Amino acid sequence: MPAVLVHGVADTHRLWNPLREHLRRSDVTTVSLPGFDAPLPSGFDATKEAYAQWLIEEVERIGEPVDIVGHDWGSLLVQRLVSLRPDLVRTWACGSGPVDREYVWHDVAQQWQTPGVGEQVMEAMTPEAVTQLLVANSVPAETAAETASFMDATMKDCILRLYRSAVHVGAEWEDELAAVNRPALIIWGADDPFVQVEFAQRLADRVHGQLIVFEQCGHWWPVERPAEAAAALERFWSFST
Repeated sequence: MPAVLVHGVADTHRLWNPLREHLRRSDVTTVSLPGFDAPLPSGFDATKEAYAQWLIEEVERIGEPVDIVGHDWGSLLVQRLVSLRPDLVRTWACGSGPVDREYVWHDVAQQWQTPGVGEQVMEAMTPEAVTQLLVANSVPAETAAETASFMDATMKDCILRLYRSAVHVGAEWEDELAAVNRPALIIWGADDPFVQVEFAQRLADRVHGQLIVFEQCGHWWPVERPAEAAAALERFWSFST
């Protein structure tokens, strides 16, 4: 059964490259969210429900239960997938994105969710500005510049539509998590400025999952702690067989 890695906002599948270098298994695939350096399917409206359904269909095509891992918005989508289609999942791991009705969106997210303001913010998010923001949040400079280079008009529009559909995502998606019984691993950075670590503990408790918190680590643990995250995932997968 393959492992499937799901990136978030405003990343691409390349987020996982450093972590993949430390994985011993060869059956690892990364998916690209529509609009994130990837084509938009016909009629795709870039809402949270559209992305969740898209991910379900991507995993369905694999044809067997997977070990799925999500970061940031990938984390929310993985939680939604395992809530709705546990038959598609052997194990799941996620981090830096909670489905939690108590979570309050961070400042930039709230700006994106505000019509007019979000468009102005996006205009100011030049490659240089995005690179500086990522570096300030402990993303390596080379990775930050690469990520920023793919943030085009299509991605920006998808981000705005996604976040505006998700103002109340915690209240809308949390209840279904109560029935999840697949093995879960929650991974978080202790210093995540966008999603406080308390939400990692809340999520782990809710789904009866294991919790790993990396000290002196921010939001982007797949590139800040790739070796440690890969080792944690492989231990988790091994114990879940």
